Amino acid sequence: MMLQAGSDILIASANPGKLREFERIFSRIDVHCIPQSEFEIDEAVEDGLSFVENAIIKARHAAKQSGLPALADDSGLEVPALNGAPGIYSARYAGVDANDESNNALLLRNMRDLKGDERRACFQCVLVLMRHDLDPTPLICQGTWWGRILDTPRGDQGFGYDPLFYVEQEQCSSAELTRDRKNKISHRGQALQMLIDQLTQQ
Repeated sequence: MMLQAGSDILIASANPGKLREFERIFSRIDVHCIPQSEFEIDEAVEDGLSFVENAIIKARHAAKQSGLPALADDSGLEVPALNGAPGIYSARYAGVDANDESNNALLLRNMRDLKGDERRACFQCVLVLMRHDLDPTPLICQGTWWGRILDTPRGDQGFGYDPLFYVEQEQCSSAELTRDRKNKISHRGQALQMLIDQLTQQ
């Protein structure tokens, strides 16, 4: 097993929404999540061209500076009709100083003429767990969650693009789901469950 019960893992993220989701999942196997802010780790330079490259960059950076096993997540929204945008630039879609509101507003503007299946979209999540910064075989898990983009935001339970992401099988937006339900079916929930399965099977 890559992580023993009672061990610590550094979460290479400053996103409070992601941190809460990781804490809930890892509590199942008695692993303690430590945010990278406790080590005053500076942000890694995410210059990869894919989710998996950026996740590896972040995990290696955090493991090297902390000396702990590190878990990094790189995730984002893909709209096929926009050639996969926002993609790896989801967090800064509206610019360097973007926030959830500005990113969502830009997405709606760019999709204002799209109808029907053109509004299909998916969330992607790639998780990378590195035992140390020189780990030659990091554990990599990926989750994909399909839905479509609404015309207006709905709900206040999520973050990022959640208020715009309509989940057909649930008949509501991601931001209208309970946290427990979202953790079970979302892209991050899928990837985390794969990770937990692999950790508990080793």
